[in-house]
Amino acid sequence: MSDCCVSALEKQFGEKGARRELKALRRRGPSKETQLLIDALVAAAPKDATVLDIGAGLGAVQGALLEAGAARATSIDASRAYLELARERARERGYESRVTYRAGDFVDLADSVEPADVVALDKVICCYPDAERLVGLSADRARRVYGFVVPHDRALQRFFSRAVNLFERLIRRDYRSYIHPHSLIDRLLRERGFRPGVETGTRVWAVRVYERA
Repeated sequence: MSDCCVSALEKQFGEKGARRELKALRRRGPSKETQLLIDALVAAAPKDATVLDIGAGLGAVQGALLEAGAARATSIDASRAYLELARERARERGYESRVTYRAGDFVDLADSVEPADVVALDKVICCYPDAERLVGLSADRARRVYGFVVPHDRALQRFFSRAVNLFERLIRRDYRSYIHPHSLIDRLLRERGFRPGVETGTRVWAVRVYERA
């Protein structure tokens, strides 16, 4: 991803929004779709699993896995504001020492990222223009389980995404959202030896967990 794209993500997901989201997370817990992903990953994760949380935000997914028995986690996010608040939340909940925090674009960092038993991307693929590289590189680092949340690949969702992107252009912001074909994601994962496991979601979001055959 270009420096411009990383900058757009940092602006879109800045400190003000991160603090507002942290307040909501503390009060209500994860969103429904994130909780569905967490439940599926906890059920599929091996004992003492390592976790790679890409586009980790405030760390709700990695935190739940660590509290459920995972050994360690690596948290990667393009927004330094979210990473700092994720670290603050981890300190409060007692697992900060078990998390490695890295700021930047995972695709750029991928060569230096160690494989993990569980790889999670919660509403990340839809923020990235090149799904093939993101999914391919992240799946290559998943030993056992790969889980993600993306918008449903439907006409109404695509219309809404185009409307959001038009609005972003009108107000001169660089951030864009993407609805990548689910068939592309499925193909990339199957090519790497994964098979579909959990398929669930909400009206807007599809939650999918794949496991190595």
